[in-house]
This record gives sequence, C-alpha cells and structure tokens, in this order.
Amino acid sequence: MRRAALVLVCLAALPATVLPATAQENVTGREIFVGACAGCHGAEGTGDGPMTELLTVPVPDLTGIAERDGGTFPWLKIVHMVDGRTGLRGHGGPMPIFGAVFTGDAVAADGPQGTPVITSQRVLDVVDYLMSIQR
Repeated sequence: MRRAALVLVCLAALPATVLPATAQENVTGREIFVGACAGCHGAEGTGDGPMTELLTVPVPDLTGIAERDGGTFPWLKIVHMVDGRTGLRGHGGPMPIFGAVFTGDAVAADGPQGTPVITSQRVLDVVDYLMSIQR
C-alpha cells in the first residue's frame, strides 16, 4: 500500500501539461496526427481522409468533439480512446492500433479534477492537437 502511494506521488511529480494550444503551436501533435490519423480522419480532422471510401464505418469529424459533448472537450475520454484503454479496439474494431506510434516513455498528466493520468507524451500531444482544432 505504501509502495503504491509512493509510486503515485512520484508519477504525479513528473512534468506534463494538458493546456490547450493553438493548432499552429502544437506542431508535434499535428505531425503525429497527420502520420497516424489523417488517412481516415483527414488532414484537418474533418473525417474526409482518403481511406473513408474503403471503410464500412463512418469516420467522425474530430473538429466537433467538444460540440458533440455539450461544448466541453472530454479530455480523459479522448486520451483513453487514443491510447487504446477504452472505446475503439484495434482488432475487430473500426480504429486500428498504431503500436509504436503512441507508445513511449510514460508521463503523468493532470486529468479531470487533478487526477493523474499516465500515458505516453505522443498521446498527450495528439489529444492537445485535437483540443486545438475544435470549432
């Protein structure tokens, strides 16, 4: 029990930010998005990527995530969807697993209500980018 508490304290002390950036400021997140997501979601995230005509499921417009969620960007839900913890699973699901694209050194970020969320920096970069392109 003490060990788990110590691990959480140490992870919470890792530097990470989840502040929304403008699309121009978040070059890394955009680059990852274009390389891993734009084939289906389109270069601007509007759901019009070149692979859409080959898919049997509709591809969502990612610029309207906050709008569809009542005006608030569901940060934790999107982190979990991108890193594969919840939502769309790769095998048998509509969204593929990108393996090494979203893996890497784990970082701790402040999630909703200050709860630490552990994921890779690349996931945080993509989610920050998605926040920045909301209409």
